[in-house]
Amino acid sequence: MKKIQMTTPLVEIDGDEMTRILWKMIKEELLEPFIDLKTEYYDLGLEYRDQTDDQVTIDAANAIKKYGVGVKCATITPNAQRMEEYNLKKMYKSPNGTLRAILDGTVFRTPILVKGIEPCVKNWKEPITIARHAYGDVYKNTEFLVTGKGKAKLVLEMEDGTVKEETIFTFDGPGVVQGMYNLDSSIRSFARSCFSYALNEKKDLWFASKDTISKIYDGRFKDIFAEVYETEYKEDFEKTGITYFYTLIDDAVARIMKSKGGIIWACKNYDGDVFSDMLSSAFGSLAMMTSVLVSPEGYYEYEAAHGTVQRHYYKYLKGEETSTNSVATIFAWSGALRKRGELDQNEELIAFADKLEKATIDTIEGGTMTGDLALITTLSNVKKVNSLDFIKAIRSALEA
Repeated sequence: MKKIQMTTPLVEIDGDEMTRILWKMIKEELLEPFIDLKTEYYDLGLEYRDQTDDQVTIDAANAIKKYGVGVKCATITPNAQRMEEYNLKKMYKSPNGTLRAILDGTVFRTPILVKGIEPCVKNWKEPITIARHAYGDVYKNTEFLVTGKGKAKLVLEMEDGTVKEETIFTFDGPGVVQGMYNLDSSIRSFARSCFSYALNEKKDLWFASKDTISKIYDGRFKDIFAEVYETEYKEDFEKTGITYFYTLIDDAVARIMKSKGGIIWACKNYDGDVFSDMLSSAFGSLAMMTSVLVSPEGYYEYEAAHGTVQRHYYKYLKGEETSTNSVATIFAWSGALRKRGELDQNEELIAFADKLEKATIDTIEGGTMTGDLALITTLSNVKKVNSLDFIKAIRSALEA
């Protein structure tokens, strides 16, 4: 069979642990037999990130700027335990945070719906898309361990020499302190991405933060969203018959639980991280959610929204069988290949991406699935398979 040709490479960003194993399986079984796969490869496995002092992460982000489209495997953000386990030089920041800081933009995450996997919230009938701001906040924070008595201050030195200073807290003993930031330009890009996406999808848009407590920081997000909506998008929203409204994050959570779905929920960076995990799990599985970073400059980075599946990886290293769900990682590849095809006007590549997704969904709806889905499906005559056999079943459906 003649393989589908690519004209421009994808930026391929490898990752860690069990998802790294699945990454290789997906390429060997579902991609390379059908596509003359062209990628520029970057290894963001924790060992190589440590070897390069994390320069490889910066290089990967700049490569996405060069080629326009990247696809990323799940990666480890090290904590103290991981630092000891991998004998790291230092506790590196989130690689996703670094990529997003360089690329900016908004992460859109949407559950993948299949027959037989019913949402935990019974009134959810349509997908809820999380639009997550992808710049700054806690992911680019500066923080100190306070070892004893002392005073923490927030100091802003302006270019014109003006200095603003506030005492954060006077410590009587050990503790912690943290500072974070954001930019008007990034918040405005976030707002425009959300409004444009809502118009394209013809879905209502909600934005939520906590401006009652964070009156200046979160209040700035609220004000910029309101300004952008009123001056640039209100007329189009009204013509389309969709709505935009702002509410507090706790109110949004209560409303979401009672909604029928079918809306776009815009969140600040950390809120989006937490609630996308909640939604994906409630809709079925953490491995059943698409995720794409859309940059204002037109860069796209597709990834699985979940972690590296550490527990399964340790089983794999012992030679034990795993039944790990690879759907989100497969859809990261299909999303990136489709976008590459759209940018290059490569209809064959676009059609392949569509077929790969259909084969994946058909496999699950046909009763062949991994352990996480087998536990929650309403289908009868279910066949639970291991990690590789699930991917091979998708290949059979794809070939058919």
